This record gives sequence, C-alpha cells and structure tokens, in this order.
Amino acid sequence: MNASKKMASLAVHALEEKKASDIKIIDIEKVSTLADYFIISSGSNRNQVQAMADAVEEELGRAGFEPKHVEGYRTANWILMDYGDIVLHIFDEENRVFYDLERIWRDGESIIKEQLEEE
Repeated sequence: MNASKKMASLAVHALEEKKASDIKIIDIEKVSTLADYFIISSGSNRNQVQAMADAVEEELGRAGFEPKHVEGYRTANWILMDYGDIVLHIFDEENRVFYDLERIWRDGESIIKEQLEEE
C-alpha cells in the first residue's frame, strides 16, 4: 500500500471512530496536483468537529505522518488538514452544505474505503 492510501485509510478510520457523518473520499490524483485524495466529513457540533481533527492528527502521528498545515481548528466550522498527499476537510453540517466541495471536485473519482486497502 502506498503512503497516500495508507494515510487516507488511517484518517478515515479515525473519523469513523469519532462518529463522523457522510465521509466522502475523492481521488483527485488525475485532476489535480494538490493531493492524491480529498477526504470530506461532517460533525454535528464544534466539539465533535475538533475531536475528529484531534483523532486524525493522533492516528496519523502514530504512523509517522505530520500535517503540513492545519487551519480553522479554533472556530471548528471547517477544519482543513493538509498532509501533502491527502487533504482533509472536516465541516460542521451547515458549512458543508454551503461550500459543497463534492460538487466542486466532481471531476475526481469518488471511492469507497475498501478501495484504499487494495494494493
């Protein structure tokens, strides 16, 4: 498993552990040089959104991956976590609907978690 798939798989697992809703994994490797994967998820309130970001940072940190940049943690309406090969967008429900990243990145391939675990 390559590093970006491993990071994405670990991040999704951490989000699931914190009961993230509507986790979307978008493979953007063929349409952008920004990253290989965008992972988009939602939390129902500020505390859950922050807990989701904390869980991702902890899980990826244990595997040796450190974020290049984290933005929006304090307000927690949209936390962006840039790990280079993967970028996580953790939203509260209202801002997720407003920004609608899935529509903006519809040229990417929507994949399921099990595809990350394939070689």
